[in-house]
Amino acid sequence: MLAGCARREASDAFIQIKGSDTEVNLVQRLAEEFMKDHQIYIAITGGGSGTGIASLINKQTDIANSSRAMKDEEIKLAKDNGVDPVAIVFALDGLALIVHESLPVESLTLDEISQIYRGEVTNWKEVGGPDLGISMYGRQSNSGTYIYLRDNVIKGDYSPKVRSMNGTAQIVEAVRKDKAGIGYVGIGYIIDDKGNTLSGIKSLEIAKDINSPFVSPLDPENVKSGLYPIVRPLYQYTDGKPKGNILNLILFELSDRGQDLVMKEGYYPVTSEYMEINESLGIFE
Repeated sequence: MLAGCARREASDAFIQIKGSDTEVNLVQRLAEEFMKDHQIYIAITGGGSGTGIASLINKQTDIANSSRAMKDEEIKLAKDNGVDPVAIVFALDGLALIVHESLPVESLTLDEISQIYRGEVTNWKEVGGPDLGISMYGRQSNSGTYIYLRDNVIKGDYSPKVRSMNGTAQIVEAVRKDKAGIGYVGIGYIIDDKGNTLSGIKSLEIAKDINSPFVSPLDPENVKSGLYPIVRPLYQYTDGKPKGNILNLILFELSDRGQDLVMKEGYYPVTSEYMEINESLGIFE
């Protein structure tokens, strides 16, 4: 991972951001707004959280977008290479489970999702649906979303029958064309600029367990209150405490204007809990 990599020359007028496909469109929108007031160019590419983290470790990006926390072994690799990863949470994401709009299934528990993606439940009739084999869609292993769902919901290995897609948009398109399909996506990918779900798919209501209420991630209050059970922080990692325009960009993202944009793009603002963690970094005046 580290061989042959040289530090990219830093420039306060240019910021390179790489990583999470879940975050790429949101960060692009935030950067466009930030650049209106600053003489700076920001280049943003996706490729998955693992790609962004590897780029940070290899000193090939200023900011790594990641929809998961860095692993201990990644932090060790970074430090061995002279990189000091600093994590900032700039938004929250409700992870939605989507199916074809015609499928007569409206809700699942976390355990049912786990059984489906482990390959233990293979027919929709086993979870209250029609007699129809389940088609599973997911992300490649370098995706933060892939790892988050595996570690926090599936709590085991994915079934080898899960079809790995290159990006979140591909999952949406696959489920839209497959009446037996199920996929997992960041909520921002399935709503339009008016807050309506994209045509051809629907988002399932999810319950923590059979004794908990089934709730939708489409209601922001369910996500902000913690009632929706699949909520995750979205990270940006820098090498050391951010400075200069990198810090200015992050402060903009966390400002009222930035957080309003976060909500308009279908994501959720940073809660006081995560803001306290951000403040503990000592980067705010």
